[in-house]
Amino acid sequence: MATIEVSLIDNNHFQVTVIDQSTTSHHVTLQDQYANKLLKDNLSRTTLVKKSFEFLLQREPNTSILRNFDLSVIANYFPEYEATINNC
Repeated sequence: MATIEVSLIDNNHFQVTVIDQSTTSHHVTLQDQYANKLLKDNLSRTTLVKKSFEFLLQREPNTSILRNFDLSVIANYFPEYEATINNC
């Protein structure tokens, strides 16, 4: 099972390291409007990013995840993303 490390750069930018057979590094942007759409009161932005990577890793290896992306693009590749995250 992969280890996911999320570091907050600022309120809208995160550095994510996924440690698995290969270690990868990702720069993720999370816009305020999209965060408000997905976040529940008890879920932090950092937790949202981590859960999003858990979602992605269930569907593809870490080496296939984009290195730089806005969190909202996940729904372009996986239409079930927002509904799945909202049920967390």
